[in-house]
Amino acid sequence: MSRTVRQIAWIAAIPAVLALPFLVLLRGERVEGNGFLFDLSMGFGFGALAVAGLQFALTARFRRLSHPFGVDIVYVFHRYMAIGALGLMLAHFGILYFWFEEALGVLNPLDARWELTAARLALLCFAGLVVTSELRKWLKLEYGWWRYLHVALAIVGFGAAIAHVLGVGRFTADPSTRFLWLGVTIGWLAMLLWVRIGKPWNQKRNPWIVVDNIAHHGGVHQLVLRPQGKPLSNHKPGQFAWLTLERSPFGLGEHPFTISSPPEHGPDVTLSIKALGDFTEQAVEVEKGAVAYLDGPYGTFSIDTHPDADGFIMIAGGVGITPMISNLHAMDSRRDKRPAVLFYCNKTWDDAAFRDELAELSGRIDLKVVHVLEEPPEDWDGETGRLSAEILKRHLPQDSREWPHMLCGPTPLTDAARQDLLKLGVPFGAITNEIFDMV
Repeated sequence: MSRTVRQIAWIAAIPAVLALPFLVLLRGERVEGNGFLFDLSMGFGFGALAVAGLQFALTARFRRLSHPFGVDIVYVFHRYMAIGALGLMLAHFGILYFWFEEALGVLNPLDARWELTAARLALLCFAGLVVTSELRKWLKLEYGWWRYLHVALAIVGFGAAIAHVLGVGRFTADPSTRFLWLGVTIGWLAMLLWVRIGKPWNQKRNPWIVVDNIAHHGGVHQLVLRPQGKPLSNHKPGQFAWLTLERSPFGLGEHPFTISSPPEHGPDVTLSIKALGDFTEQAVEVEKGAVAYLDGPYGTFSIDTHPDADGFIMIAGGVGITPMISNLHAMDSRRDKRPAVLFYCNKTWDDAAFRDELAELSGRIDLKVVHVLEEPPEDWDGETGRLSAEILKRHLPQDSREWPHMLCGPTPLTDAARQDLLKLGVPFGAITNEIFDMV
């Protein structure tokens, strides 16, 4: 199937999954005399559980699900669906609290019925999930510790929610409806076992070795990894992989990085990393011979997604250059004659990683590189300040409006660039944005 057909199929499947729990409401034994508001609260509760369960599928990195959209888009969707699930849970609890307080029983967990305490535990866990995710940087939660907390809250919260539904028994007393919830629970456990045991087991059997660590301008290091088992399959330029470095793949120490080398340079792969946190500061110092594990490739930020394009416009900021490098090297290896224009934005000239590689590529393929510096050196005669519509207009070819426009970098840069491109007449559908920070 084409990518568009697969996207439509998955989008259509989501309402079907979310509607499944409401079959329980229709089949189950009704509680008479409570009216529409009570039933609405129950609907909110079942809907919240359906959305919460869907989150495990969204974050399991199933390739059939992630490839049509890009795993970065799936993760963003997961983020907003999680907020929606919490909203449904609060609505479920709020209606009961204000209009059917007797259904809640006592709030003290020491005196309350266990199944009602389980519901409150689930609500607290999912609230903790959303708050710690949305405010992770403000709370100064280190990424590794946040991941452990995130997984723990998700498992405890969903388990408590299932226990609450089965324990209350309303709408689930019928054997057929209990069988449905048993199936939901088994499916959830199966996904959990695959993500936490099955996938790491496959990685453990296919380790990689660091064979080189190359320093570039701007504090970027390229780690060259060589497979000791199976190489990456179906690798496309511009994709990324989750890296576990000098640790067991069964832990939660993986981090996503762009594969800056094209498939044509395989089976070795190169990951470009800049020291921006605890893990990356250690990664850029790693020595040859270190053991690594990869989960990938993922992503659709690739020239291969646009095989019929007449050319490419690329806008990168800082380390957002890495998928562009991969795509440009692929064009070079394939002797691709299509034109490409790259706007590369940095604070200073020293921050411009891969500037030497870009200069060499410009001599081998039809590539125009436009460097934009906020603080240029004294003898600089290129573009200065921040990327603007005026700079874009000066360098964009007249016939490039329908070309794919690929954006990757800090959110303020890509948001402003998108607006400027739209003003210049670039169709919305011609603009592709790699999500720079998924969490």
